[in-house]
Amino acid sequence: MAKREVPGVRPYDSPAGGWGALKATAQAVRTQMETVEAPIILMRTNQPDGFDCPGCAWPDKEHRSTFQFCENGAKAVTWEATTKRVGPDFFAANTVTSLRGMTDFELEGMGRLTHPLVFDRASDKFLPVAWDDAFRRIGEVLRNLPPDEAEFYTSGRASNEAAYLFQLFAREHGTNNFPDCSNMCHEPTSVGLPQSIGIGKGTVSLEDFDVAELIISIGHNPGTNHPRMMGTLHEASRRNVPIIVFNPLRERALERFADPQDAIEMATFSSTRIASTYYQLDAGGDAAAIKGVIKALLAMDEEEGNVLDHEFIAQHTNNFEAFKQDIEATEWADIEKASGLNRPGLEQVALAYAKSKATIVTYGMGITQHNRGTANVRLIADLLLLKGNFGKPGAGICPLRGHSNVQGNRTVGITEKPSTAFLSSIESVFGFSPPQAHGHDAVQAMQAMIEGKSKALICLGGNFAVALPDSDLAFPAMRELDLSVHIGTKLNRTHLLVGKETYVLPCLGRTELDMQATGRQSITVEDSMSMVHASSGKLTPASEFLRSEPAIVAGMAKATLPASKVKWDELIADYDKIRDAIERTIPGFEAFNERIRVPGGFRLPLPPTERVWHTPSGKAEFSIYQGVKEDADVLGAEGVLRLITIRSHDQYNTTIYAMDDRYRGVFGRRDILFMNEADLTALGLEHGDVVDIETICTDRTLTLKGITAIEYKIAPGSVAAYYPEANVLVPLDYIDKESGTPSYKSVPVRVRRSEATAP
Repeated sequence: MAKREVPGVRPYDSPAGGWGALKATAQAVRTQMETVEAPIILMRTNQPDGFDCPGCAWPDKEHRSTFQFCENGAKAVTWEATTKRVGPDFFAANTVTSLRGMTDFELEGMGRLTHPLVFDRASDKFLPVAWDDAFRRIGEVLRNLPPDEAEFYTSGRASNEAAYLFQLFAREHGTNNFPDCSNMCHEPTSVGLPQSIGIGKGTVSLEDFDVAELIISIGHNPGTNHPRMMGTLHEASRRNVPIIVFNPLRERALERFADPQDAIEMATFSSTRIASTYYQLDAGGDAAAIKGVIKALLAMDEEEGNVLDHEFIAQHTNNFEAFKQDIEATEWADIEKASGLNRPGLEQVALAYAKSKATIVTYGMGITQHNRGTANVRLIADLLLLKGNFGKPGAGICPLRGHSNVQGNRTVGITEKPSTAFLSSIESVFGFSPPQAHGHDAVQAMQAMIEGKSKALICLGGNFAVALPDSDLAFPAMRELDLSVHIGTKLNRTHLLVGKETYVLPCLGRTELDMQATGRQSITVEDSMSMVHASSGKLTPASEFLRSEPAIVAGMAKATLPASKVKWDELIADYDKIRDAIERTIPGFEAFNERIRVPGGFRLPLPPTERVWHTPSGKAEFSIYQGVKEDADVLGAEGVLRLITIRSHDQYNTTIYAMDDRYRGVFGRRDILFMNEADLTALGLEHGDVVDIETICTDRTLTLKGITAIEYKIAPGSVAAYYPEANVLVPLDYIDKESGTPSYKSVPVRVRRSEATAP
C-alpha cells in the first residue's frame, strides 16, 4: 500500500552539496542582500585579509581555494550581512508580548538590530537608550548584587579578544560563573580528554586527513553542522580511504556528496560515495558499539598477535590490564542488545581498524550529549590508544566543534573551573585577586536562576534560554531576574524573556569594519584543530550606533568597576594590547601579534602529538566504562523509544535560516518526528499520523503535542525531532554528571497518537 502523502514531506534523491547547495546559496543571497555586493563579501570569507566565517569551526585549507565557503557558511554570512534592519520604528510598533508569539526564524529574519535598547514595562516595549545610560545602570545593578548572583554567558561566536575581556571583567567583579555554549555541546570533550590524554582538544590537523588510512565517523552530520568538512571527506573517499560511519539516522551527506568545486561532478550531475560502511546503531548505543569493536580487537590480538601496539601501550599508557579485563568480561549479547548492531558487523570494523596503520576517529554531539558523554569520549580515546594512534601522521582524535570560536573561548579563560596557574597569571599581570571557587556551568546557572539564587545574566551573544533544555522551567526563571543583558546582532526569543530590567545591546558582526582609536582592528579565532588566525571585517556597519563586542564589554566593566585595575580604554583602543595580555597570561600564545599576521595564523601546542601526556601520571590513561548502556533500567522497557534532538539543514544551532530540511525530505515545516517503520507499526501508527511525545525519565510531565510522525531511515527504537522545539522534552537535570552537559541525544520517551486526533 502506498504511503499517505504528507504536506511538506517528499523524497529528496539528490546528493548533498552539488547544484542543490548552489541553488540554496543563491536563494539566501537573494532574500538577504543586494546581489551585486554579495559575491564580493562571500569571496572574503576565510581569506587572509578577510573575515572568518561565523559558521562552523572546520579549518581553512591553506587559503588557496577559489572560494572558502560552503552553503551553510554563505547562509551565515548573508544572514549577518543582510540589508534588513530592526530599528526604533519596529519596536515602537510591536510590544514584547506580541513579539513573543513569533518564532526565532521570524524574529531573526527581521534583520539587524540598530540601536541599544531597554525594556519599558509600562509600554511593554523596547525603547532606544544611550550607551552611557545603559552602561551606568548595568553597573549600578551589578554593584548592588553579591558577585556570585551574576551569571556571565558566552556564545562560541565571540572572538578571543571579546571572550578574554569578558572573563577579565567577571573575575575582577568577583565570580567564576561562566555558563557557556560548550557546556551544552562539547564539555564531555573538555572534561574527558584531559583525563585520557592530558588536553581537552582534538589532536589532528587537516594534513593528517591527507595520509589517514581509515576514518571512523561517530555521531555527527557534517553536511549540515560542519559542511566544509565534506570537502575533506570527499578527497579521502576519492583516495579510497575507508570511511566507517556510526549514526542512528541515515544522513545524506554521509552517503553521497557532490563537491560544488568539482567541475566534473557538477557538469555530469554525479557524486562521490562517502561512507564505505554505514552502521545505524541505537541512540545511546555508542559505548556498546565501541566496546564491541575493542572486544573483537583484543580477541584478534590474542589469536594472531601483533594487532595492538604493545610497545606504545607499555611505554605511554596506564591501566591497560584493568581496561582489558572489563572489555573481556562484557558479554556479546549485552553489546548487541545495547548497540542495536550484530557481532559480525562490529568484528568487521575491528578488522578494518587492525589493518590500518593510521586511523582518525571523528565525533560530534551524538557522542557528547548523553548522560555518560564523558565516558563515551574516553572510550574513543581508548580505542585509539590500543594501536598508538596518537603522535603519528594520519592518526588521532577529532572532536567536531560547532561555533567558529567555541574552542578559542575556552582557551582564553571562559571556564567555570579555572586552573590555579591561570588565576595566578591574571593576578600577576593585572594586580587584582580573582576568585578561586568554581562557578556555575550552563545548567547550574539556570538552576540557580530557578531557585532565585542568581539575579543577573549578562550574555555575550547566543540564545541562552532557548538553547537550554526544559523551557517550561527556564523561560519563567528568566523573567524573574533583576537584570538581563544581551549583546547580539539580531533579536531572538531569549531577549524577549524580559526581567525587571533588560537591555539589548547591538554589536558589530564578523563581516563589519571595526574602527577604534588606533584604526581598523582585527580579532582572532581558534578553529577545531587549534589553529589561531585573524579575522577582519570590511563592511560598513549596519548602524552608526553599533559597537564592537570588546568595546561593549569594556563599557560595562568600567561602569561596574570604578576602581578597576584594568586599563580598559587602552585595551579597546588597540586590540594588539588585548593579545599582548593574552600572551602574558596563557601559555602557547608567544609572539601572538606577530604570528597572526602570517596568513593562516599558527597552531597552539598539542602535547599528545609529541606523545607527551599532561596527566597526573605523565601517561595516557585507559578508562573503564561500566556496563554497556546509559540508563540501562529503561533498556527494552515496553514502548520506550529514545529521542534524539537534531538540527535541520537550514539551521545553525538556534539560528534557523529557512523552514526546509531538504536532505531529509522536509520542506516548509519543523513539526516532524522521524520514526522507523517497525516502530510506527508496533504502535499502531502510520506515516503522517499526528502524535504526542512524553518523557518518562522524570517525575514531571514533559510533553510535546501535535507532531507529525513520518517514516524515515532511523534505527529501530530511536526517534528524532528538531531542536530547539523538542528541548521541552529534555529535563534540565538529565545530564552527564561528569561534565554537566544535557542529554539532548538520548531521552527515553513514549509516543502515542495525539489526543486531539484520537478517535
